Formats: sequence, structure tokens, C-alpha cells
Amino acid sequence: MTIAEMLGQSGALTMLGMGIVFGFLIILIIAVTLVGKIIRALGLDKNTGALPKPAASTGPSAAAKSAAVTAAITAAVTEYRKNEGK
Repeated sequence: MTIAEMLGQSGALTMLGMGIVFGFLIILIIAVTLVGKIIRALGLDKNTGALPKPAASTGPSAAAKSAAVTAAITAAVTEYRKNEGK
């Protein structure tokens, strides 16, 4: 078998492999499109409200929580620095 024959076979195998992958991708795209159309036709794509709406927060606001966290971290760092010198 000559180099030219081997190159010809490798080129044919490459094209065959790429053709198979391309065909599979086309089939996959068609299947996904069809399933999407079926789901839309059956009305299954609409949000049924299964997720509850968030309740109005009755606790402290985000700014108050952030200030409390900042104060706690500041107190912890101050206490650590105070005890580090002993």
C-alpha cells in the first residue's frame, strides 16, 4: 500500500466520520425542535405558579443586617488585637 493510497483512505474515513457526526447533530436539532413544539402545543411551557411568592420581610433590612455584621467583625478584630498583645 502506497502513501497516496493510505492518504486517500484516511481522507475517506475522515469525511465519513465527519458526515456521521454532522448527521447526528442534524437529527438532534430536529428532535429538540419537535419536542419544543410539542411542549408549546400542550401548554406545558407556562409557569403554573408552583413557586411561592416571597413573603414581605418583617425582619431588619439588608442595610441593618450589613451594619450589624460589620459591627460584629469590628468587635471581633478589636478583641483579637487586644488579646494578641498578652
